[in-house]
Amino acid sequence: MKMTTTGLLGAAGLLGLGALLRFLDYEAEPPANTVVDLGSSSQYPPGSRTMLPDVPAILISSEKGFTALSLICTHLGCTVEQAENGFQCPCHGSRYAADGQVERGPARLPLRKLGLETTSDGRLLLHTD
Repeated sequence: MKMTTTGLLGAAGLLGLGALLRFLDYEAEPPANTVVDLGSSSQYPPGSRTMLPDVPAILISSEKGFTALSLICTHLGCTVEQAENGFQCPCHGSRYAADGQVERGPARLPLRKLGLETTSDGRLLLHTD
């Protein structure tokens, strides 16, 4: 009986060790591209708001230039959705104004502004890092 118990405990330990080694050896997906080419800046006229679902972000074009906001909720990382006059998080109800400022929590921080660069040939590059 003692030998059977010892054998079963040893086998369980080896299985657990194997699972732990597989977990520690796991290779995550390669990091997402941190620079996204949005094309020619002329395709985004002043006053336009363009959703970029693959990023996820929104590109806002105004007379002053371009702004990009991440659509990742600053509370727990859910993707916010467009709502009347702004954005709303479907997970916990945080509400953001059209400019990304918090209107209602639980989020405390505004939506993150993303970096934008205009190349010499007029292309917009979005930096997500």
